[in-house]
Amino acid sequence: MVSVDVPSLGRVPVNALGATAFAILGFAQPAFWLLGLAIEAAVLPALAFNPRFQQVVEAQSLELSQGDADQKRQALVKLLESGAQQRLWALAKKCSQVLDVYRTQQADDYIIDSNDQALKNLEWSYLKLLVARHHLLNPTSETEQSLERKIQSLDKDLQDGEETESLRQSKLATLNILKKRLATMRKKEQTLEEIESDLTRIDNQVDLILENASVQGKPQTISSDIELASDLLGGSVFGEDQLAISELERTYSQHKKTRTQQEMS
Repeated sequence: MVSVDVPSLGRVPVNALGATAFAILGFAQPAFWLLGLAIEAAVLPALAFNPRFQQVVEAQSLELSQGDADQKRQALVKLLESGAQQRLWALAKKCSQVLDVYRTQQADDYIIDSNDQALKNLEWSYLKLLVARHHLLNPTSETEQSLERKIQSLDKDLQDGEETESLRQSKLATLNILKKRLATMRKKEQTLEEIESDLTRIDNQVDLILENASVQGKPQTISSDIELASDLLGGSVFGEDQLAISELERTYSQHKKTRTQQEMS
């Protein structure tokens, strides 16, 4: 419900103010009570189906959810090491410079808004890459070399064939587990390489956008479509932050949908 600021009371719904006013007037003239009920019955259904009123309510709701999203996003930034935070800050600074250039060129508002959203999408992809890398770089108790040595040792024991059948089956099961762990660890190294490649690609993409904005006299619409080498959705690369990432994805998707509907209305 739409609210207004009232001194000493804070934000109060408009319909509540109106109902209170008619209630007070009704003590002097009971007819005001009937009038207030009639207005309430007529106005609320009309507002409920009014597009402008719906947009105001949606905007207020988005403002609250945006605040929650900002907190979750800042929590993701804080878990990064200082070097990763500096990389993210440097990218955000360049994105801000791009918008400053377009404002200097007196670009239309819709171009600035569109480019602002495109740059935010690139920043979000950049942050997800940094979060994934953070979790993949967490130290483990074993290295690839230590797993390889254990696999070689078990292979040798199994080739000797001196174990009982039950012990052999146990060692085979252990060997399969070690091989899977090694494959996962090797995939992790590949994913880390892909993530670093994607980070560099986004850096270069924003650099190019900034150069084009500075050189070209006519403002251009920016595209945030960029094909990444790393598969961030394939597996739990975000660790315990997987839920927060998913929630932010849904929030940003809903914001984009609402903005599109408002622009079309």
